[in-house]
Formats: sequence, structure tokens, C-alpha cells
Amino acid sequence: MADVHELDKAFHFIMTRMVEGGRAPHFTELAPALGCSVEQAREAVHAMFRTGYPGWVHPGTDYIVSFPPLSNLPTQYRITVDAQQRWFAQ
Repeated sequence: MADVHELDKAFHFIMTRMVEGGRAPHFTELAPALGCSVEQAREAVHAMFRTGYPGWVHPGTDYIVSFPPLSNLPTQYRITVDAQQRWFAQ
């Protein structure tokens, strides 16, 4: 599952969801987008971060915390677009 093409698709889906909705998707939401099993999607999330991409999941979980340049957790760096503040930066 962790080939470059699949990781590119996973990256695109996660980043698009963060931009559109202000939060990172769970791997169960990623699976249908990739056309794979939930376990394969979970592994894809971890594989993406093992490539050296500077994001991470919360320790001991599969929840995406940081997906640069965006943060799934509130930070002091608020991003506002068209009078909507629903994003945070690292």
C-alpha cells in the first residue's frame, strides 16, 4: 500500500480535507478515497510520516496532529480566509 502513487493520493486527500473543513480526516475516511481497507489506510498515514514528511500523529494513536503547514490542534497561529478562522498553522 505504501507505494509513492498511493502516498501521493493519501497526501492530496488529507490536505484537501484540511483546507476544506479545517480538520484532518481519520484514516477510516481515507480508506474509501484510496479504495483500500481501513487497515491499509491507517498504515498509509504512518508510512507518509516515515518518509520524512514533517508531520506526526498523536503518540500512541493514529490521529493526525500536524500536517504542515496546517495543524489539527489549535495553536497560537490562527489562519483566517474570507473572514473565516477555521485553520491553525504550526
